[in-house]
Amino acid sequence: MGYQYDDQNIFAKILRGEIPSEPLLETEHALAFEDIRPQAPTHVLVIPKGPYVCYDHFAQEATDAEIVDFTRAVGEVCRRLGLERSGWRLIANAGADAVQEVPHMHVHILAGRPLGRMLEPAG
Repeated sequence: MGYQYDDQNIFAKILRGEIPSEPLLETEHALAFEDIRPQAPTHVLVIPKGPYVCYDHFAQEATDAEIVDFTRAVGEVCRRLGLERSGWRLIANAGADAVQEVPHMHVHILAGRPLGRMLEPAG
């Protein structure tokens, strides 16, 4: 299955500077910024700068340098925000069933309150 990247998505526009953002961290291959609709007291998005639709697309096609830099960017955001003290959650949604709203690979870092169980049983 090939992925079709939509370069008009909001994160692509942020990366091109068409939509302003206030980065918490910027590296060679990643950008981190606060979510505009936070679901927890701390809610940060980390996106790769490359044109990847979702995590599996990124994992399959990104270079080793992109993958390492992105992973280290997630760790650096957590370190800078002091999240290791009380814990945090990392979420990556992919596709319609997971309610991925922006078709550009991104992860959510959530923290700052007890987050509860990740999923409740269906039914």
